[in-house]
Amino acid sequence: MGIVLLVASAAVVAAAVVTGLVRAGRREAQAERTRLAGEARRRARRSLDAVWAMDDRQFEEYVAELCRRDGCTDVRRVGGAGDLGADVTGRLPDGRRIVIQCKRYAKHRTVGSRDLQTFNGTARAEHRADVPVFVASCVFTRPAREFAARHRLCLIDVDLLGFWNGGTALTSFLDLDIGRSGTNRRLHPEHD
Repeated sequence: MGIVLLVASAAVVAAAVVTGLVRAGRREAQAERTRLAGEARRRARRSLDAVWAMDDRQFEEYVAELCRRDGCTDVRRVGGAGDLGADVTGRLPDGRRIVIQCKRYAKHRTVGSRDLQTFNGTARAEHRADVPVFVASCVFTRPAREFAARHRLCLIDVDLLGFWNGGTALTSFLDLDIGRSGTNRRLHPEHD
């Protein structure tokens, strides 16, 4: 009887130690995930400084490269005079045709609904886009976001661009409710 009690006590103590170690490991893993997410946000913000220093053509190449990284195929930078609103074209991993309009503006600027109306008028009709995407290095005005939501345009503003640059896949942004997300507040020219 004494041996059974001793074995049972040892089992309870061992289970308590293992449970404590598992909990400590989970807390440590969560802390590491939080630390890595913060570091990714800081890296993305630093790299956005490089985006604001790019010229328009470099920005279009940068967006095309992000598309390639995320598994898009037949990606081409086609922007320039007479591009009719298509700066980057290609195919998403699922085969849908993507047409992207790029606007590399200073961080304190905004993109308004007029730019989106123009893009909407050509993206599907002229370029046969299944998924029209508008990428900007700044924010979209509230009327622009509302227009995009009504016409099923995907908007990637400076905040989402930071996440995209940080490794979030393009396909993660395609179904966001842009009419209810994001911000229309301009960043201060010296904002970090």
